[in-house]
Amino acid sequence: MAVQRICDPMLPELSQVFHAPISEVSKVISFFAIAYGLMQLFYGPVGDRFGKYRVVMLAAMGCSVACVLSGLSTNLDGLVAARVATALAAAAIIPLSLAWVGDTVHYEQRQETLARVGLGTMLGITAGQLFGGLLTDTLGWRWAFALMAGTFATVSFLLWQQLKHLEPAARHAHAQVGFFKQLTQVAHNAWARTLLSIALIEGAMVFGLLAVTASHLHQTHQISLTLAGGTTGLFGLGGMAYMAAAKHVIRRFGEVGLARFGGLYFGLAFLVIAFTPWWPLALPACFVAGFGFAMFHNTMQAKATQMVPTARATGVTLFAGFLFLGQSIGVLVLAALISHFNSSYVLGGVGLGVVVLGVFFARAIAKRNATQADHA
Repeated sequence: MAVQRICDPMLPELSQVFHAPISEVSKVISFFAIAYGLMQLFYGPVGDRFGKYRVVMLAAMGCSVACVLSGLSTNLDGLVAARVATALAAAAIIPLSLAWVGDTVHYEQRQETLARVGLGTMLGITAGQLFGGLLTDTLGWRWAFALMAGTFATVSFLLWQQLKHLEPAARHAHAQVGFFKQLTQVAHNAWARTLLSIALIEGAMVFGLLAVTASHLHQTHQISLTLAGGTTGLFGLGGMAYMAAAKHVIRRFGEVGLARFGGLYFGLAFLVIAFTPWWPLALPACFVAGFGFAMFHNTMQAKATQMVPTARATGVTLFAGFLFLGQSIGVLVLAALISHFNSSYVLGGVGLGVVVLGVFFARAIAKRNATQADHA
């Protein structure tokens, strides 16, 4: 996540260095995102066939090399190519890590473990933007890539040290199943289709809302973009708060409660953001929205790891791919809606949609649990 967001604060500097407009320089972000999304489908079967832990270790090595190439780039095309190479490797890390947790951690402890992994991704988003800006302002933009290269090299070495102990634990007899057979296993599973549909809608609504929230606050309350962006940033802090308290929250609510109340908290928070006449109320609302989203999404992740146990990596990478596709659709659709309709009604309407999605997901979990109990 850090390497994905490292370029966000660099754009003005890269624009000056390479004598190109921001729209052209932003390819270092957009091309990364496209390559990252497309590679999700590739890594699922690869992880199931060759070992998830091993593939993550090799992907970390690849990221290190690609970050070195990014730092050594002498023109914009070279930097964009190096960023695409980084994305090709980085795409394996999060979904295969989640799938590996699914292989090695019992389901009763899995959601709490996934929450700890989620804390890393949240910290990565913050750290990438922080160090991307800090190092660009002080030592120069190339040093941000040097930092990432060193970090990935260190992590890949630590993973290699544990390879013989941890990779065998995740191996399964089904690891040699063919690529298309794995995809077919997922496609023929009704529960998998339900989860993937929810992931698509979740990505569209939640990340679509996040993409336009700062603009809504800026235009509705006439606050600066810096203040609007900082307010929206509290969403991530709310997510981190959930990750830190996950052990107690999971025990308190259970999966059905996490799905239902996660969607409810998120939706109600966005109703406040949409219609409050006093913008400071958006500060706690963004925090609550982040907490609610993490409750919902952490439950989705846990279910995704158990979606198709015989093709776990394929299932989890498909989940990530559908979530990513939903994000892309949501940003485009909500941006178009806000240009034609009042942003308060758009945000409020989509917020209510998330409440409905939470209720649907909670009922789907309860129904599946009851069916499994009957079969048992």
